[in-house]
Amino acid sequence: MDCCCYGGYLADRVGRRPTLIIGLVGYALASALAGSAGDSLILVVARLLQGVAGALVTPSALALVVSGFTDAKERRTAFGVYAVIAGGGSALGLAAGGWLLEILMWRWSLYTGVALAVIILVGALTLPRDAPRRTDARPDTVGTLLGTGGLLALTYGLSEGEPRGWTVPLVVVPLVLGIILLVVFLAWQTTRTESIPAATVASSEVRGHDRLGCFLAMLLAGVGALLSFAVLAFSLPSVGGYAPVMVGAAFLPMIVALVIGSTQVSARLMGRVAPRVLIVPGLVITAVGMLFLTGLEADAAYAAQILPGMVLTGFGTGLAFMPLLAVATAAVGPHRAGAVSAAITAAQHLGLMLGSAVLSTVVTASLHAVPAEELTGELLGAYTATLPWAIGSVLLAGLMAGLVITVKAPGGRRG
Repeated sequence: MDCCCYGGYLADRVGRRPTLIIGLVGYALASALAGSAGDSLILVVARLLQGVAGALVTPSALALVVSGFTDAKERRTAFGVYAVIAGGGSALGLAAGGWLLEILMWRWSLYTGVALAVIILVGALTLPRDAPRRTDARPDTVGTLLGTGGLLALTYGLSEGEPRGWTVPLVVVPLVLGIILLVVFLAWQTTRTESIPAATVASSEVRGHDRLGCFLAMLLAGVGALLSFAVLAFSLPSVGGYAPVMVGAAFLPMIVALVIGSTQVSARLMGRVAPRVLIVPGLVITAVGMLFLTGLEADAAYAAQILPGMVLTGFGTGLAFMPLLAVATAAVGPHRAGAVSAAITAAQHLGLMLGSAVLSTVVTASLHAVPAEELTGELLGAYTATLPWAIGSVLLAGLMAGLVITVKAPGGRRG
């Protein structure tokens, strides 16, 4: 994940299109290595390389969206589509992964990464070449060091918290250092912008606090997304008895709701209302959807108890993520698009990582005194015990957005 900073740096220095192509080629090769792995060590290395390649692809792809669309309608649509991927990537992966695991051996499932990368690579090769790089552009060494150092420190602290304990110095010091470095990194990114037209919001009104509010909201929303997806991914096969292919199918309504919220509602309204008028209700709707899932029991009915929560969560996420992305990247020149895209990606991934840490801590604490023979029956309760954390995180993201993001609508109206 810390390679996102380098990915954004390369996108600005080498070019968005070349960085995307390099990342896709690397992902294809890493996927081929994973599928042909003869032992666990090679498989782990291959998966690590996939992550490094993905850290090149994600910020460069968003940077292409930021710099490649200037028409108001096209830009809103592009951000709407990207928001579907950013907000529902895990659900999309589960929907496709369940089907693949059902019909293919695990090796061939890994080989599908090669085919996917090649398909995207063909499309990337058709993209126009980047404009010549500005001669006076300087590398963002400070931002790269701050972001990479913060993510490395925080990753180490979170990974060691559960086995070592959350109060030992080897865990506390990296966590505190990582948080400080990342706060400084996000603040740094909010100040390094260029005043250029942006069609989705009143870009002349975008200030550093607006961009910082978007970063923090994405981080907090990422915590909620990880926890809610984890609960659903566990409950459907383990409690409902769903086969892998059916788990994928069960997630489709959430994806459809996310697409509607992002591309049909937010993308259409973004030119008429202030961004926070969409962001705050979207995050509240997401929290309400998660609230529906807190009452899951072993005999929960999909249509009555799971589906409403999934649909609300998906719709609210789509409604909020599109304007968050638009505001975070407004007033950013093409030669800074990679750095800001990396900051957004890092904030979201950090939220997922924090959500994973909350998940492991809460589940472990819930099952600490449970006899081994009763673990299966108590696991669902342990997972759903994480949902209050998810709801609180998403509501805090909404509060943050409502208070900090004050940018006006394109017509000058303030939310």
